[in-house]
Amino acid sequence: MGFQIVPQEEFTNYIGTVLEPGDWFEIGQERINEFAECTEDRQFIHIDEEKAKDTPFGGTIAHGFLTLSMLSHIATQNGITPEGVVMGINYGFDKVRFLAPVRAGKRVRAHVTIQDITLKDGGRYLVKQAISVEIEGEETPALVAEWLSMVATA
Repeated sequence: MGFQIVPQEEFTNYIGTVLEPGDWFEIGQERINEFAECTEDRQFIHIDEEKAKDTPFGGTIAHGFLTLSMLSHIATQNGITPEGVVMGINYGFDKVRFLAPVRAGKRVRAHVTIQDITLKDGGRYLVKQAISVEIEGEETPALVAEWLSMVATA
C-alpha cells in the first residue's frame, strides 16, 4: 500500500482504517548489544548469549524499549497522511504493553489501525494509531500500543 496522501478535508474519513502490515524486520543480537550500550541496560538476558540459554527464553531477548523504539521504522512503512504536511512529531503513547519477548534473530512487523484523528487549531491533527507488533511464527504479539502523533499542515 505504501503511503497515501489524501486531501485534508478527507483525512478524518480514514478513522478505523486497517493498514497493511509492513515488511518483516529482523532484530539481531548486534542491534540488541548496541541498544544495551546506548541505554546502559546491560542485563544478561539481553547480551550474554551463554547465560541466557539457561533462562525460560532459551537465549537472549531484545529489550522491550528496543522493540518499541523500532516503531519509528516498522510502523511507518504504510500510512495515510493529509496533503500539505510540513512535519509530524511523536506525541506519546496512551498505552504500551509488552506481551512477549522478541528473541534475538526473530523478525517482527507492525499491524496498524488508525484509531482516531482529531483536528486541532492551526491545521494540526492528533492521530492515534493502535499498534500490534507481530513476531514471526508466534501467536502472542511482542507489544501492543496506542501511539499518538501530531501532524502539522501548511
